[in-house]
Amino acid sequence: MDSSWEASVTDSVNAIYLLFSAYLVFVMQLGFSMLCAGSVRAKNAMNIMLTNVVDAVVGSLSYYLFGFAFAFGNSNPFIGANFFALKDIPSSSYDYSFFLYQWAFAIAVAGITSGSIAERTQFTAYLFFSFFLTGFVYPVVAHWLWSSNGWLSPNSSYLLFGSGAIDFAGSGVVHLVGGIAGFWGSIIEGPRVGRFDAFGNPVKMRGHNATLVVLGTFLLWFGWFGFNPGSFDKILVPYPHMVDQGNWTSVGRTAVTTTLAGSTAGIVTLFGRRLLVGHWDAMDVCNGVIGGFVAITSGCSVIEPWAAIVCGFCAAWVLIGLNILGLKFKFDDPLEAAQLHGGCGAWGLIFTGLFAKEEFVLQAYNSGKTQTTRPSGLILGGGWGLFGAQIVELLSIVVWVSLTMGPLFYLLQKLGILRISTDEEVAGLDISSHGGYAYDASQEESGPRFYGEYLRMQNQS
Repeated sequence: MDSSWEASVTDSVNAIYLLFSAYLVFVMQLGFSMLCAGSVRAKNAMNIMLTNVVDAVVGSLSYYLFGFAFAFGNSNPFIGANFFALKDIPSSSYDYSFFLYQWAFAIAVAGITSGSIAERTQFTAYLFFSFFLTGFVYPVVAHWLWSSNGWLSPNSSYLLFGSGAIDFAGSGVVHLVGGIAGFWGSIIEGPRVGRFDAFGNPVKMRGHNATLVVLGTFLLWFGWFGFNPGSFDKILVPYPHMVDQGNWTSVGRTAVTTTLAGSTAGIVTLFGRRLLVGHWDAMDVCNGVIGGFVAITSGCSVIEPWAAIVCGFCAAWVLIGLNILGLKFKFDDPLEAAQLHGGCGAWGLIFTGLFAKEEFVLQAYNSGKTQTTRPSGLILGGGWGLFGAQIVELLSIVVWVSLTMGPLFYLLQKLGILRISTDEEVAGLDISSHGGYAYDASQEESGPRFYGEYLRMQNQS
């Protein structure tokens, strides 16, 4: 067969693989929407679903105009400076398929942050922080790790500590960024009205629909098979000196490690919460499963399946522990997004520095070439290089997001466009901001049934 024909077929298959992975990752937006809707009270369901739509549509424009250029433009190790509005795309390095895949990642970050500040945030504030987070804050971190000249990138000509940081699908780049942003938003806004009583004791505010939470979790699980295995970008890459093995082998293994980590975290959360609260809680288990997925996302391609079980086991206890700690400090996050995505994302980075296998690192970042060596996990005898790079990544993300998103939320609060009024919060965002309820039966008997009734009540007060 003609070599040019073979190359064309290979490129076509790889493009189809990447596009299909992008579609899977985009399905996660539906999963986030269902999870968020089920996790809040019924009077705020329409609001949280609308914010998920806004994250997608606003994020699309900001990432197209600025985000992709900052993330993958060629400029310096800190930030990119070309490809604005996809100028010069397709190029020798990137095409439209790659942009679409990266866009699906970018809009997921804002969705994470939205969960932390749910049920008490003005709709205008979502527009501001979603545009800024998707168009600037997240892309800069993506440039550090995923651009070929990023200062933390494992593909850079200069490897930090001779290794570079491994964050294959974004435990840090996506989840830690979203989690830290949500943490600052929640801190600056403060807890929801009634979340803690006069003595500082937590008051349970359960989500209104476990069915939506479970549905959202399975949709996220399905999408994660595009999130993690899809991050290879290409599937038809044979490994030299290895018979019948290539990226397709690693893609399959990555799907397995992803499944094992999420499943282990789910079962550990099931029994762990049973011991703590005395009953089997479906919503807690769903968050545990997602926490396992978040943690494995960094090292999914470079660890053995047995190590994924270790990752998921620890991720469950990280989530449980952070939730307990959050309540002690009166921290209110309706979706547990800061604890789940921030805490489990941070654990995922550390875990990769401990358990990455050199053979799999070479497959993921050197197309299986064995003529070179790379630092691997500390526990597996790979030295301190990779572990040190992972810690630097973790700290750098925390500092960067804190210095950018913290002041933004503070400014929005000072301008009076971050948190809604107490009356609006008690009435519910659906009726006070969106003209009606998500469900006909959602309103309380003592509350307004229609937006007009709500306005009349406000005028009488």
